[in-house]
Order: sequence, then C-alpha cells, then structure tokens
Amino acid sequence: MNEHLQHPIFKTLGNLADANGVEVYVIGGFVRDLFMKRDSKNDIDILVIGSGIAFAEKVAEVLKLKVSVFKSFGTAMLHYENMDIEFVGARKESYRSDSRKPIVENGTLKDDQLRRDFTINAMALGLNKDNYGELLDPFNGIEDIKNKLIRTPLNPAETFSDDPLRMMRAIRFSSQLQFDIDEEALNAIQTNKERIKIVSQERIIDELQKIVGSKKPSVGFEHLFNTGLLGIIFPAMVNLYGVESINGKSHKDNFYHTLEVLDNVAKESEDIWLRWAAIMHDIAKPLTKRFDEIQGWTFHGHEDRGAKMVPKLFAELKLPLNEKMKFVQKLVLLHLRPIVLAQDVVTDSAVRRLLFEAGDDIDSLMILCHADVTTKNKYKRRKYRENFEQVQQKLKDVEERDQIRNWQPPIDGEDIMKFFDIKPGRKVGIIKNAIREAILDGDIKNNKKDATEFMIKTAKSLGLEAKDSSKQN
Repeated sequence: MNEHLQHPIFKTLGNLADANGVEVYVIGGFVRDLFMKRDSKNDIDILVIGSGIAFAEKVAEVLKLKVSVFKSFGTAMLHYENMDIEFVGARKESYRSDSRKPIVENGTLKDDQLRRDFTINAMALGLNKDNYGELLDPFNGIEDIKNKLIRTPLNPAETFSDDPLRMMRAIRFSSQLQFDIDEEALNAIQTNKERIKIVSQERIIDELQKIVGSKKPSVGFEHLFNTGLLGIIFPAMVNLYGVESINGKSHKDNFYHTLEVLDNVAKESEDIWLRWAAIMHDIAKPLTKRFDEIQGWTFHGHEDRGAKMVPKLFAELKLPLNEKMKFVQKLVLLHLRPIVLAQDVVTDSAVRRLLFEAGDDIDSLMILCHADVTTKNKYKRRKYRENFEQVQQKLKDVEERDQIRNWQPPIDGEDIMKFFDIKPGRKVGIIKNAIREAILDGDIKNNKKDATEFMIKTAKSLGLEAKDSSKQN
C-alpha cells in the first residue's frame, strides 16, 4: 500500500515515531478517500498508541511548526503546507445514557477502531518502518466500499444509542457517497430516533447542511423521513407529506415534489441557499390547503405565507438569520411569478416588475422555477420549457434596454422635496411611487429627464409647483 502514502510527511512521521518508540497510523476519512479515489480535503488524522499531544509536540519541534493543543479533547493540530494534521491518542470509550460525550480511557489500536462510527472510517495504514503502508481493516471496510454500504463496527443499536449524532452521519455519508445503509443500521436508527434530542441543534444542522449540499440530497432526506428523524428535527417539512382526495380529486404529494425540486436545483447549482429555497418553496402548502368543488385543491397565498415562515424556521433550525435567510425568503415569495408569466402573454411591464423585485437574484429564481416543473405530462412539460425560454429571453431583452435589475430611481425623495421645497410627507411618497410605477409600466423611460417631466405633471395634480419656475424649463 506504499503507493498511497507518497507525500514525504508520512515518512517523516514514521521515522520520528520509530525514533521515539511509538506506533502511529493514518486513520479515518483520509484512508477511506484514498481507496475510493476521492479528492481528499487534506485533513489527515494520525492515531498514536500513547499520547497524541506529546507526539504532535515532537513533530512540531522537528518541522519548526506551531502546534495547537486541545487538552480537553486529547488532541493536537498542526498545519503543514496545505494539510491540517490532527493527532490523537488511541482510546476506548463508554457512554452515559443522558450524554453523547464519552468517558475516555487509553486504548489499543483495536479499541480505537472499535469506537469509530463506520467500518469505512475505521481503516488504518501503518506508518512505522515494519508496517509502512500496511492496511489494518478489521471490519472489512474495503468490502463495504466495494459494495457501497454504510455499516457500523459495533452493533448499530449500541453505536447510535451511545452517540446519536452518528445516525445523522450515517445518513449524511449515504447521501454524499451514494451508499446504501445496512438494513440493521437503518432499523437501529428508527429505534433510537428519539435519542437525537440529546444532540445540540448546532451539530444536527451541521450534518443536515452536508446532506443538503450533497449531489442528490433526496437520498438523505428520504432516509431522514423513513427513519422518523425528520419528524423530530424538521417537522414542518414532514407536514408536506401525504395526498388527500375528495370526490375523486386529489393533489400531488408535496413532500416528494419538494425532494424532486431540490434534486433538480442540485443538478444546476451548488448554492446551498438556493437549495434551501427549494426546500422551503412550498412549506406553507399544508397551512393554505383548501378544497373547492369546482377548482379542486388550492393553495392560494402559500408563497406569501411561506415567506413569512422562513425567519422562524431558520431560527428553529439554527440557520443564519442574515442575508442568506433574506435570499431564501425572497425566492419563496417570488417562486410563482415566472411560472405565472410563462402561462400568459409575457408583457414588458410584468418582466420589469419581476426584475425590479428579484434584482440580482433573478437568475437563481429562474433556476428554482425551472426546477419546480415536475409534471410527468410530456406535453405540459415541453410547453412550460418553451414558455420559460420566452420569459428568459424577455428578461434579457428588457434588462439590456431598461436596466431595471437592482434599480435605483432616477429621482428619489430628497430630489422631490428639494424641487418643490417641501418637507417629508404623504405627497412625497405619492410622487415617488408614481414615478416608479410609470417606469415599471413602460409609460416613461428610465432616465432623469423623463422622470422629472412626469414628476412635475404628477405634482400638479396634487397642487404642487416648483418654487423656482425656471426648474421646469
């Protein structure tokens, strides 16, 4: 296996270990990624039989590097070239039922491999002279990689009960690697799902974000749903599930529709917040669902109600309440607008208004709206695509001509007050809004000259005239 350890740092570590009579191994994700031929993130875990901190300090001394020591965790970290190298002593762990923090004791290599979350993360490569590059794989992690399977070294019920975050990690790895989860492990997640409540929301959302960011996020979300975890960590999404029928009229399952939209967005963009907009775009449908004898099922206003729900949901999930949240909120609010445009004659005015409201997020909005077309009717699907192409061309034409995206009015409130020598008040707002509407409707061009002429005309209807009549010439 020496071909896997070509970088000189591994020889340096091995030689230093031999000189100090210490056993050292590369273990965990770095080894897994080597055998999967995945690009490593240059995070390297070094397992030391003994004190990981003491060995890290010796390495730092030889390489003339600064070492960061985390005594409470028994670990140390070095940054070497473009690599983060973490050192930890081999240990065995036991757990109390009310905490996922283990009671740690010094242990052997086998003890340490047993405590690892999954077989594919328990593989180690020797670094000492007598076992350099030798694979130590007591739980057949290599076979699990070949079979694309997530399994635990120990009984999965024990593994997940001890550290419930590992349930999320199993699903996250399944989603990221496109691996199946061992049936016994899936059953154990379902059995132990309530244990997730002892894990901090910050740790949960960290794993959930990695699921959302995976190549096909629906894989992870289906596991979360089927095991019952999703109902605990994100019940608003579970509320989308199900189909109701009255008088032979039914609606689509909005949970699986959401997953399809999410996967469609993931094919087009790696933007994690655009993916969250896909997750949230129909989140208010359960609250706005109504049955009409003629129309059937309706969800009127779900985009507006959904946008209002976004801040509260972000807060509950411990997602950031900054411009990222506002981006998701905006896309949830606007996600029907391009679809409505695509169903009708596309007017310049409607396109201007969409550009004005979406601003620089218009491209993301169009990706979401394309993704939202999940009908299996080939004719309807083709028609939507054709209409969307017309909308996109219209967006491009209007933007090039009128420059409405992130539009700033050619005349603002300060200009109006100065021109008419008036104080802030209702009339200033009326004039400002009238100018904006006239530009968006295409009644006047988006420039100061036309806006000024329109302002004077509007002001006259309100009984206002410029104090200096020369301004009107």
